[in-house]
Amino acid sequence: MDLELLKKYAQVFWWGLTTARVDKYKKGDSILVRYDRAAMETAEVLQAMLLEQGMNPILRMSYTPTMERQFYELSSNKQLVFIPPGDEELFQNINGSISLIAPESLTHLAHIDSSKMGKAAVARKPFRDILDKREQDGAFGWTLGIVPTQELAKQAKLSLKAYTEQWIKACLLDHDDPAKEWQKLFNRATSLKAWLNGMDVDYYQVKSANTDLKVDPGEKRRWIGISGHNIPSFELFLSPDWRGTEGVYFANQPSFRSGNYVKDVRLEFSKGKVVKVTAKQGEDFVKKQVAMDKGAGRLGEFSLTDRTFSKIDKFMANTLFDENYGGKFGNCHVAIGASYADTYSGDAKELDADLKKKLGFNDSALHWDLVNTEKKTVTAHLKSGESLVIYKDGEFTGATAK
Repeated sequence: MDLELLKKYAQVFWWGLTTARVDKYKKGDSILVRYDRAAMETAEVLQAMLLEQGMNPILRMSYTPTMERQFYELSSNKQLVFIPPGDEELFQNINGSISLIAPESLTHLAHIDSSKMGKAAVARKPFRDILDKREQDGAFGWTLGIVPTQELAKQAKLSLKAYTEQWIKACLLDHDDPAKEWQKLFNRATSLKAWLNGMDVDYYQVKSANTDLKVDPGEKRRWIGISGHNIPSFELFLSPDWRGTEGVYFANQPSFRSGNYVKDVRLEFSKGKVVKVTAKQGEDFVKKQVAMDKGAGRLGEFSLTDRTFSKIDKFMANTLFDENYGGKFGNCHVAIGASYADTYSGDAKELDADLKKKLGFNDSALHWDLVNTEKKTVTAHLKSGESLVIYKDGEFTGATAK
């Protein structure tokens, strides 16, 4: 790939990393760079950029498809939950993280019992909890992105050239100074989030041809998004009070997860929990994911993407892109599983496990985004008794949305 393009990408990652963290980085801070084998060239460029910024990059290559397949095929139960010495110390001390996703296979785990993957995920959840707490305290920031691969293009049914062109547009790499363009988008989103957060909402109602879902935002919540965490990211979202979720949600966008392809997932919620699951393809896998742990069948995120923000108009076979789909009608997506603590509107340092439970922030080893790109209307039912359409035909309705 063109070196100058990768240098631009590296600068966007630096913008994302510094924007996503509350406290400023200092010379000598440690940044973990996790990368897939196919992203090695990009990782090399990132290493140089981080060194020039005075950081200490720690580079770690992820499992290859063969390594990952062998891990699940050959591991005993004890090996599935084994934690290497030093991992906890690493996560307790790194100041930032950049993840480069460049899959060489999306289907190599399709034959693996999903309960094995669930067991391994649950064992590693404490590390995510460590990073979440450190992020709440302003001591850690993260961002991630993809590098186009032949496998991603194949599964998206695009040529590698067409896939790469979507990636370039979505990451704003077709601009001379893409980091400056991301800052402009960040500023635009800030006023829109202020509009959304200025409402005293009882619940949101999402309606499309196949979705009729009630979402309870909960107390002390705020809309966030376009914060540097994902490259690209055009969504605005909050983590609702899972206990108030009622109705039907339909994901017409396909999804790859842990080697499994699922399509047309329909989730029925009652009293905050998924009570019925159907899917045109991958139904058994979805049911096992929902049963991964106590919180896997509850709502962890509610998100909307304005089509005027996002240039993504193709299925990309990767959640990072697909959850930010713009297209003709934008998208709504929900995540079953873990919630995001940074959608808490109070002092993040006071948000401990007890307060999260009291406020209905969901907890799970799972976080799975399921996307609906149908024409839809989202109505905010205010505590005053009034109703306000906040999103229609792919766009936010507030004056600040433009």
